Amino acid sequence: MLTPPPLNTAAVQAARCAERAAVRARTRGLTLIELLMFIVVVSAALAGLLRVFMQSSASSADPLLRRQALAIAESLLEEVTLMPYTWCDGDDANVSTTSSASGCAGAADAIGPEAGESRTGVPSFDNVNDYNGLAMNGITDISGSAVAGLAGYSANVSVAAAALNDITSGSGDALRITVTVNAPGGVSVVLDGYRTRHAPNASL
Repeated sequence: MLTPPPLNTAAVQAARCAERAAVRARTRGLTLIELLMFIVVVSAALAGLLRVFMQSSASSADPLLRRQALAIAESLLEEVTLMPYTWCDGDDANVSTTSSASGCAGAADAIGPEAGESRTGVPSFDNVNDYNGLAMNGITDISGSAVAGLAGYSANVSVAAAALNDITSGSGDALRITVTVNAPGGVSVVLDGYRTRHAPNASL
């Protein structure tokens, strides 16, 4: 009959102590210092995320303001370029027949509006270059009525003789139209366009 080897009680006790220590290590909670460090790290991360979110929210209106300013500038530029560009003022008797400034019954049309002319009043602008110097604080339509929601916008128009391809600026046959629109928040949009004199009343 075989006799079992003597039990090593010291080894058994050591193994049990190690097992209990491992269990305690697995079930041990966070210390106060570890908890405080965790709170600090999480707070710093949340503060960074909140800052980014606030900056994004603050600037989210910029694209809308820019699109609105661009729409105003495009509308004004179209309005100006659709006006006649003739040698004489629109009220001149020879406006539709002359092919040079010397053929006007009165003085040839010059940059800027004639006395008394305005965009919305009577007499009104009747030539592209009449729009030079136009300024609006709060956007109005062609009848002078304020456009709802655009009171915080402003617009300026400048018109000047320009060179364009084979056209020299001295000939006066091409004009550069610059429309500047300022929106709330410092947003600004600038558009340039060109208008040339059309046949048959052109020297081109």
